[in-house]
Amino acid sequence: MTSADAAPDWLTRVGVFDLETTGVDVVHDRIVTAHVGVLDAKGRVIASRSWIADPGVSIPDGAAAIHGITTARAQNEGRPAAEVVSEITDALRALFAQGLPVVAYNASYDFSLLHHEALRHDIRPLENPSPVIDPLVIDKRVDRYRRGKRTLTAVAEHYAVPLTDAHEASADAIAAGRVALALAERFALAPSADELHVQQIGWARSQAESLTEYFIQIGRLDASETLDGSWPVRADASGA
Repeated sequence: MTSADAAPDWLTRVGVFDLETTGVDVVHDRIVTAHVGVLDAKGRVIASRSWIADPGVSIPDGAAAIHGITTARAQNEGRPAAEVVSEITDALRALFAQGLPVVAYNASYDFSLLHHEALRHDIRPLENPSPVIDPLVIDKRVDRYRRGKRTLTAVAEHYAVPLTDAHEASADAIAAGRVALALAERFALAPSADELHVQQIGWARSQAESLTEYFIQIGRLDASETLDGSWPVRADASGA
């Protein structure tokens, strides 16, 4: 565990961000709910905002079963998708402008999907969002050989972080932020969020390469296929 004197300077405050969506395709799926907030050094919520969007498409039953938002509810309670995407993007841009790191679990999914949503609605996307802290990438790096799942639920439990409403955007965002703080307290991470951001780019790439090799071995991928390890916005999203 790091000492108080060696604690990273970004521990003071962190932004948190999570999306719940119509599916897992970052290019074509849509935002259903979102949360952007700020936690203090003890993981207490000091600012928060949540959204429900009408994505303009039907929400598959499988996705609704996960996050609880049906097409009918999104149409009744949600605001126009373009407004929601614009406000989420502005909220994140404001946090980055303040120099706050933003925590997102499996960040390349959320930031890539938000990127495509912005383009879809003619909204200026975030340009090179930074610094981002991804507890999934960090946990895989600092405790590489730990057995078991690496879902947010499993990792939160491992680090004794409560998560009672998994797949609800605010609950997931806050839990991810608290996991990031737990990681920083347990392991010697980079002292600055900017340095940690750069490290995660390389870690995410290496993790994707290792997973690609494994998937090829078990026949889940062809030998010519590769997983995109670009982070925090996937390469196929950045130039879209």
